[in-house]
Amino acid sequence: MTGIKQVRLSGFGGQGVVLAGLLLGQAGVFDGKYISGSNSYGAQARGSGCKSEVIFSDGPVDFPHLTTADILVAMSQGAYDLYCQDVKKESGLILYDQGFVTPREDLRVKHLAIPATDVSIKRLKNKQAANIVFLGALIEVTHIVSPKAIRKAILVHVGERFQSLNLKALRVGMELGRKMDG
Repeated sequence: MTGIKQVRLSGFGGQGVVLAGLLLGQAGVFDGKYISGSNSYGAQARGSGCKSEVIFSDGPVDFPHLTTADILVAMSQGAYDLYCQDVKKESGLILYDQGFVTPREDLRVKHLAIPATDVSIKRLKNKQAANIVFLGALIEVTHIVSPKAIRKAILVHVGERFQSLNLKALRVGMELGRKMDG
């Protein structure tokens, strides 16, 4: 990865979008990148629109806000519909939750269907881990941060009680990503 990569994680409040963005940004720092990040919720936190943006750079970040996403993670149809137009044409990538998002076919952007929520429920018995499953798939497909850095970020920012679930969700997501990539 060279230059600047802009990533937008999106969904609705309660899906762990902000935590996923925090972990991704922290992993970038651990990997020695310059990072800028921001997040926002809709009018009501749980259930309304939510996004987290992370900018990765090899040097200091001049403008700290996302302009056009290189990568969009969409965990809900509403988030997909709102942000799919803001992804770089031709070179952009959208990862979306297969069970909850119907992608548009008129966009000139690569799409990858990730069954994050479904796999989270079936394999981890926990719907709330879908955000970390997404992170694992994202990291495996894009190599935007190292697996070591994201594991370290989880250990730093996730409470001890939930660390093993989150590390397992990361592994499951990385398995999904390997299947998508290969």
